[in-house]
Amino acid sequence: MSALLEDQGHPTRRGFLELVGGGLYGAALASLLGRESGARAAVDDPSGAFPLAPRKPHFAPRAKAVIQLFMNGGPSQMDLFDPKPELDRSHGKSYFDQIAGEVENPLQAGKLLRSPYRFAQHGESGMWVSEVMPHLATQVDRIAFIRSMYTTNITHEPALYKIHSGRMLPGLPSMGSWITYGLGSESENLPAYVVLDDPLGLPINGHQSWQAGFLPPVFQGTRFRTKGEPVLDLKPDYQEPEGAMRVERDLISALDRLHRSGRPGRPELDARIASYGLAARMQLGASEALDLSRESEATRDLYGVGHELTDSYGKRCLIARRLVERGVRFVQIFIHAQVFDHHTELESGLRGACVRTDRPIAALLSDLAARGLLDETLVLWGGEFGRLPISQLPDNGDESLAGRDHNKNAFCSWMAGGGVRGGVVHGATDELGLAAVEDRVSVPDWHATILHLLGLDNERLHFERLGLEEKLTATFPARVVHEILA
Repeated sequence: MSALLEDQGHPTRRGFLELVGGGLYGAALASLLGRESGARAAVDDPSGAFPLAPRKPHFAPRAKAVIQLFMNGGPSQMDLFDPKPELDRSHGKSYFDQIAGEVENPLQAGKLLRSPYRFAQHGESGMWVSEVMPHLATQVDRIAFIRSMYTTNITHEPALYKIHSGRMLPGLPSMGSWITYGLGSESENLPAYVVLDDPLGLPINGHQSWQAGFLPPVFQGTRFRTKGEPVLDLKPDYQEPEGAMRVERDLISALDRLHRSGRPGRPELDARIASYGLAARMQLGASEALDLSRESEATRDLYGVGHELTDSYGKRCLIARRLVERGVRFVQIFIHAQVFDHHTELESGLRGACVRTDRPIAALLSDLAARGLLDETLVLWGGEFGRLPISQLPDNGDESLAGRDHNKNAFCSWMAGGGVRGGVVHGATDELGLAAVEDRVSVPDWHATILHLLGLDNERLHFERLGLEEKLTATFPARVVHEILA
């Protein structure tokens, strides 16, 4: 008994619950507390007991959920989706003096570098795709490629802040947090915003890529693991009878409402209470959603699950499909560290990164379509910036090991599903792939387009802070790219 008491002799909250939570006293107290605090809770918290309840968008949405496939490091546009014949013709010519100000590592800058890969046209749309993505090539008629993306910084960390949260600053809400803040969730048993990071390690910027920033903490991303227990400490140490568990949870909820009613304006407290409640519901919901044994062997094989090179990313893509099926609003999939950051050994490095991701991503698109989910699920692919058309040499100057340096003036991303017109190429870069020159799309434009497909106006989705109306697109000009919409 003494272990359950504070120094003053009064029971701690945990001790009190252990004393009364499982018996008749707890049942009676839960009933009384529920009657007393219910009305006040409804007034204090207009969202009710579930702060992530679905909310109405600004207008009719085309998509209900988002799966973001983030390619850490900056995939090379002219080696994947934007072939440049001029690079073949001009391979080996000096070009550094014309782009010196755009090179992050000028001492390693080399000459113009052609792509080491062959390109071919695919699908009814005749889309050009590199040989290192043969599986995605079968899905091009479902995809809208944006070849004219550009950003504002050539360094990973600020460029990542920009693509994930709209500005080159740490501590701001991520896009997933903004979307769940605006729309809530369709599921009461799973988080609204789930992050599936790589078991091999966190991406650069770590948790900053899915934080809530100044938004209420309940809107930050929740990490699910694909090795071991998906959510740590989710399952109870021992199984209680269902009736006793129900009484205990009702009592805890009533006590939480009483505690919270006397402490308004405490978002950290609200988030903690909501997290504990969600954790209780997740004991069933998350375990079922993440159980890939419920999928057929054919489906697991489609994603590359069980195959050495594709198993990890394939599992995460398959889990993402299962999550959006169950009402999760935003799923973000990362891959280890900076696997698309090929300053050297471009030919083998980029091929290796694509081998790990190409088959699972193509499977995700075809599986979503087969289940009737692609029309309401927006799938995003891309990194934080692109690569330069000149070579970057290793310290020993070995041209056979050349790579490419960062490029903020041009990169390629794509969207599929959720109101996007498939088989479309939007925008263009110059003849070398150095800069976006036609129908340019900024990061704010990209954000505004994603919000638009979800029924959200980027100018109306805001959060008041320090007298300002904070937005994902901040004060930057932002245009919805209607040309890629169905």
